Amino acid sequence: MIFIELLKAAILGIVEGITEWLPISSTGHMILVEEFIKLNASAEFMEMFRVVIQLGAILAVVLLYFNKLNPFSPSKSMKEKRDTMQIWFKVIVGVIPAGVLGVLFDDWFDEHFYNYFVVAITLIVYGILFIIIENKNKNKMPQVNSFQTLTYSTALGIGIFQVLSLIPGTSRSGSTILGAIILGTSRGVAAEYSFFMSIPIMFGASLLKLVKFGLNFTGMEVAILVTGMIVAFVVSIVAIRFLMRYIRNNDFKAFGWYRIVLGALVLGYFMILG
Repeated sequence: MIFIELLKAAILGIVEGITEWLPISSTGHMILVEEFIKLNASAEFMEMFRVVIQLGAILAVVLLYFNKLNPFSPSKSMKEKRDTMQIWFKVIVGVIPAGVLGVLFDDWFDEHFYNYFVVAITLIVYGILFIIIENKNKNKMPQVNSFQTLTYSTALGIGIFQVLSLIPGTSRSGSTILGAIILGTSRGVAAEYSFFMSIPIMFGASLLKLVKFGLNFTGMEVAILVTGMIVAFVVSIVAIRFLMRYIRNNDFKAFGWYRIVLGALVLGYFMILG
């Protein structure tokens, strides 16, 4: 019994680790996967688990980009330390819109939008947008190719796009990357900025869910949560490295087509079921 539950948590950790960083919606995948893999846990625990499991994924970003994000590294010059602090300031500017609205309307968004129909539609719509925008920008050179040339106004603009990810199925990485490309940012900077913004956003969201759930975990619940987080951490390292290699020579249209197919599958599955 315990082994089966931990295996389920590990599978959900794999799904989270892959889909959190690729612009394909972790929520959409979790909704579909949970139809076939159901943890023996309360609805309240599952609501918390879906968010807090992301802490494992966040630690992967911290590990992979620790030197780039560490303004106190003794190996960095004073200029490099200032540049690193500038990255953090731009991250803070970017997370303000989604952070404020997320705190104020977290329960409202869950109540009104966390359902298969909304997830399926947003998967399809943003999939189409990825294809359209990539085709439109095919021959355009990005204006922002480094964090030094990323302005605070552009950072805030990307943060406003991130607000869209409060609607399940949009994909946090998808909305920020899409927004960054629209605003003239290169795919590499767009992806990394999306990763960095996820750190305070996900830590904040996880803390919020933990406070709401309380700390009265059973031993089984702790084991399930820790297993999911550890697996998400390991898989996230692989997923992030894959994405950064992939976008050196490819655009995001493949992810757009994938989203459209997944959205159609989610819509078709639940319509047939219901």
